[in-house]
Amino acid sequence: MSSRNQNKPPVPRSPVNKNKAVDDAPLDKRRKIGAGRMMASTTASRGRQALAPMNNQKDVPVAPPSETEVSECENIEFTKEEVDVLLNEKFKGKKFDSKGKQDWMIEYIKKLKICIKWFQKGLEDLAEEKNKLHTMLDLSEKKFVEAEAAMKLKEEEFKSTISKLEDNISSLKQSLANEVSQKLDAIDQLNNEKEANTALKKDQDSLKEKLSNSEKDLTTAKDKIKQQEDMYKRLQEYNTSLQQYNSKLQTELKTATDANKQVEKEKAAILENHSTLRGHYTLLQNEFTSAKKSRDEAVEQKEAALEEVQVLRGELQQIRDDRARQVAQLQELTGEFTRYKESTEHTAAELSNMSKTSIELEETCCAQREQLSLLQRQLATANEKLKVADLSTSEIQTEYKNQVDTISKLEKQLKEAENQILEGDTLRKKLHNTILELKGNIRVFCRVRPMLPDDAPGALDTVCYTNSGELKGRRIDIQLQNGQNTPFTFDKVFTHDAGQEEVFMEISQLVQSALDGYKVCIFAYGQTGSGKTYTMMGRQEAPGLIPQSLKQVFETSQALAAQGWKFKMQASMLEIYNETIRDLLMIRSNGGDGKKYNISHDANGNTVVSDLTIVDVTSQNEVSNLLKRAAQSRAVGKTDMNAESSRSHFVFTLRIVGVNESTEQVVHGVLNLIDLAGSERLSKSGATGERLKETQAINKSLSALSEVILALGKKDDHVPYRNSKLTYLLQPCLGGDSKTLMFVNISPDPLSVHESLCALKFAARVNSCEIGIPRRQTIRPYDSRLSYGKEMEVDQETPKPGVVNIKSAETWESLVQKSKSHGTPIVAHFSASWCIPSVAMNYSFEEMASEFHDITFLTVDVDDFKEIASKYEVKAMPTFLLIKEGVVVGKLVGANPEEIKKRIETLLQSNTQFVV
Repeated sequence: MSSRNQNKPPVPRSPVNKNKAVDDAPLDKRRKIGAGRMMASTTASRGRQALAPMNNQKDVPVAPPSETEVSECENIEFTKEEVDVLLNEKFKGKKFDSKGKQDWMIEYIKKLKICIKWFQKGLEDLAEEKNKLHTMLDLSEKKFVEAEAAMKLKEEEFKSTISKLEDNISSLKQSLANEVSQKLDAIDQLNNEKEANTALKKDQDSLKEKLSNSEKDLTTAKDKIKQQEDMYKRLQEYNTSLQQYNSKLQTELKTATDANKQVEKEKAAILENHSTLRGHYTLLQNEFTSAKKSRDEAVEQKEAALEEVQVLRGELQQIRDDRARQVAQLQELTGEFTRYKESTEHTAAELSNMSKTSIELEETCCAQREQLSLLQRQLATANEKLKVADLSTSEIQTEYKNQVDTISKLEKQLKEAENQILEGDTLRKKLHNTILELKGNIRVFCRVRPMLPDDAPGALDTVCYTNSGELKGRRIDIQLQNGQNTPFTFDKVFTHDAGQEEVFMEISQLVQSALDGYKVCIFAYGQTGSGKTYTMMGRQEAPGLIPQSLKQVFETSQALAAQGWKFKMQASMLEIYNETIRDLLMIRSNGGDGKKYNISHDANGNTVVSDLTIVDVTSQNEVSNLLKRAAQSRAVGKTDMNAESSRSHFVFTLRIVGVNESTEQVVHGVLNLIDLAGSERLSKSGATGERLKETQAINKSLSALSEVILALGKKDDHVPYRNSKLTYLLQPCLGGDSKTLMFVNISPDPLSVHESLCALKFAARVNSCEIGIPRRQTIRPYDSRLSYGKEMEVDQETPKPGVVNIKSAETWESLVQKSKSHGTPIVAHFSASWCIPSVAMNYSFEEMASEFHDITFLTVDVDDFKEIASKYEVKAMPTFLLIKEGVVVGKLVGANPEEIKKRIETLLQSNTQFVV
């Protein structure tokens, strides 16, 4: 935050606009023309009837709107083009036909009122539709949130179920893999057993071969027995001798037969056991049985042969040998059979174990198959549920998309409604500003201070409000002690229980105008202790107009940054104490502030206080700190009427410069917020010494303010602004092109009823004063043909005077040089703010600028540029210089518009130099 002393605020220069129509000239200048002064007072009062004060009238009837007007307001509708045509409608009569212009203005105001009522009705419909859209949007969002939450819950349940199923499937897959591996191992083991069985079969085949060889041997023996039958008879005798020996052999044979039978039984058991393993083993058993039968037959034959052997002893030895050999073979077969039996038992045991293992594995596999089928069924069920969930999810997603589409449509409708409201708000601002421009009066708000414990009884009976009809919220009645009732009507009346927020809401649009490029002034007037400082400054828990205005300005400037606007703001604070200006932001030494400050006004109506401290500010906190700093420096004192009475007039000024690079617009606004010192009677305040001097200075400045208001109300040629520093400082606000609002604060205390009555009468006079038309200072780069330095032209939205106000000597020299090089004629108006004829010529001069497009029109303030005036010997005001090609070809002194026009036409036709 930088602090510096500046003589003038940074205001850009405005060059000539040659394309402006004649009817766009401001209305306050037209009222200055002599014909405008001849308007009848009755006509003026008729144009001001709705807001006229009722100072000395008790029951003045106010004509309500007729049924025709109401029906017209309800039936008539406007389009945007019709509204633009209405706003751009101009008076098409003669320039100085004041009567016709006044009648046209009355009709125009009626049309505007009808348009405003139609517009307010449209705004109400739009607000209602917006509320409905908001409600629908909230319901849709609520349904969408609920559906989304339900979908998320279902999705989480499905995800948990799927994760559990996946875990089960993975575990089952793992167990299945283990079982499969075990089964594969069992199959491998079974294959090994099959190979062992195959080897066993091979052994059996070899045994079969051996048995077949034995059978062959038996057959051979049979053959031999047949051959020896003949010999058997011859050996009977010998056989008899050998019967004893043969019986022994029979016993041995019987034993062998029993052993053989035992072996056969064991073989049958083995075969039976083996038949369970192999089907083809039964065939082998049958063959073995047949061999057994054959052997039995052979044994029988052998018995017969033995009987014959008794006869054939000679050959018995050979038979013994054969028998021994057969016994040896039989023993070998028995050993082989025993080994085969052992291997068969081992194989059978292993086979039974394998069978048991296989059965167990089959049972396990069956159980796992059942479990797997169960899991597959569960998985199928889960898949079906998942499909159902997918379907429900798709339905939810479809519904979600529909909800999103509905929300987008609602948002689109809401955006369109907001755009319509924005356009309507812009139109409302236009209508509001148009009405204020047509009205041209200082607006006055009345605020009644809340009752205090020290107030006398009967305060509620002193002040009465109108709570019905057209004057609701605008009329206040003061009840005197003698029972007389005095009514007053203002633009707005705030009751004693109105809060700070309610008060600020009424002026928020006026504060917004400062950001839009207007000069705005709000000041509080009233007796000591009526609540002026509370209204303007407030307290920490209830901030006043100044803190709330600053908050709105900074918040709105930040919001406008999205549209490309950049704002620079400068703040200054001063007080007028005993008719002396004091800089409240200057750091004072022990000796105090001994500087002398001078007030001046430029041609654009801007007020400049020399050597005043101006501080760049970027946030509300910075301004709040400056306000605290200024409050510590402000003069306050204790009187019998107020413990902390303001003993000076406090003036806060915020200069605003906004730049929009995208639209190349620059706006200059000024916000003046003023807390006047309270008027008081010496008999009541009990002031003495220094307080007496302060009271006299305050009353003097307020009396000067009253004289200025009285002169403005009478439309005197001379207005005594210079009688006081306060009135001279407020000159642009009271008689310029500023949007001005006055707060008149009164006390409900019955003891202060006289002071309240005086304050209200003064406020009524202020409300009836007509000032200049507020103009928006919106500028953009001017045509390069006339550009010099940082010259600007006024934006097309607002009335353009088409006159360049000279801001510096360099600008003057530059324009004169351009006239010399390009041959562009110049008409220079040398004026002064204190010269009434000079000020009255401004309107006619602007009309000339809009009529003659090939001439540059300049305005020079002789108070600011005395050197230029001295150079061209300008001594009286108004003076007009006609310059062509850098040379003065004409000089006219006086305020005669027709003569000036003739000289300008002569200037365009000829280069002849003339002096009048």
